Amino acid sequence: MIVIGVDSHKQTHTAVAVDAVGRRLAERTVRANSDGHLQLVAWATGLRDGSTDTLEPAFAVEDCRHLTRRLEGDLLAAGLTVTRVPTRLMADARRGGRSPGKSDPIDAEAVAIAALRHPGLPTARLDGPAREVKLLCAHRADLVKQRTRVSARLRWYLHELDPDLQVPARGLRHHRHVQQVYSALETTPGVVARLARAQLDRLIELNAAITALDKELKVLVTAMAPALLKMPGCGVLSAAVIIGETAGVDRFRDKDAFARFTGTAPIPVWSGSSAGKACCLSRRRPKSATTPPSSRVRPREPRALLWTRTRPRREPSHPGLPPLGIPHVRPSERPVERFGRRAAAGSARAGHG
Repeated sequence: MIVIGVDSHKQTHTAVAVDAVGRRLAERTVRANSDGHLQLVAWATGLRDGSTDTLEPAFAVEDCRHLTRRLEGDLLAAGLTVTRVPTRLMADARRGGRSPGKSDPIDAEAVAIAALRHPGLPTARLDGPAREVKLLCAHRADLVKQRTRVSARLRWYLHELDPDLQVPARGLRHHRHVQQVYSALETTPGVVARLARAQLDRLIELNAAITALDKELKVLVTAMAPALLKMPGCGVLSAAVIIGETAGVDRFRDKDAFARFTGTAPIPVWSGSSAGKACCLSRRRPKSATTPPSSRVRPREPRALLWTRTRPRREPSHPGLPPLGIPHVRPSERPVERFGRRAAAGSARAGHG
């Protein structure tokens, strides 16, 4: 078996081929374009022809898709297998290598060795509609940030021009309130008023663009994952974020692998006599990105409220969890509970004093 590790950059890709035990066989650097990718495929085919291995060489790339997306597409189009190696695993393999220092060949070899050590890593696949949803969500988030900055600057202009001109909170998101402010400033002279009108024009553009993106996302999400929209507390934007971050739930081998990806899988934390008595949850990924919204927002539907009040006490589902019947608490409720316990303890101490 031949594994080819690739260290990718904007201008070049460096590839190092290793055998099944991690011995370096060959090295090649190509340009980061379609011609260079074809040269890499031909080089990999030559490695197979020059060895007794009848299997196609397997490529392993560091999971930096902004650099490897085009390379992955060309390799997949050529019928080759591409494995995505997380940066953490590559760094561990490099630290354990015999070659000191850091270079493109060393990194490429570390990628290949990490792929050999961890055979269950996810394989690359061509981008589908999920990436379109992710790109639209990222673009919408950028527009929302711009609207927030424009709104904050506009409110200071309005306060300077007319402190009595009140705009409701989040009112600048709506066309009606924007038009009312625009009418109030239409005949006001001065540079500040002119700048305020320019900010209002920009707000109108941003609001229209965000509304158009919301409609487009609703169509895509409804077609791709209608079940998400039926979950209590999960709207179009939350479902779009989950679809974009997951990029196809069928690429995970089981639910445990998906839990590890989302950062909700339990991690054993014990030593000696404390075996199996404690564990913690990983927080390697943003909780708001991939955890189900119904577990981190306040339910508003009657059936959701009924479920949160009548659900049974949680039993351990993992050997590392404590064998106690602990009530299931949403992550958003834990800080509130801790604050309540501290306040109660303070009141008790004050009463004894």
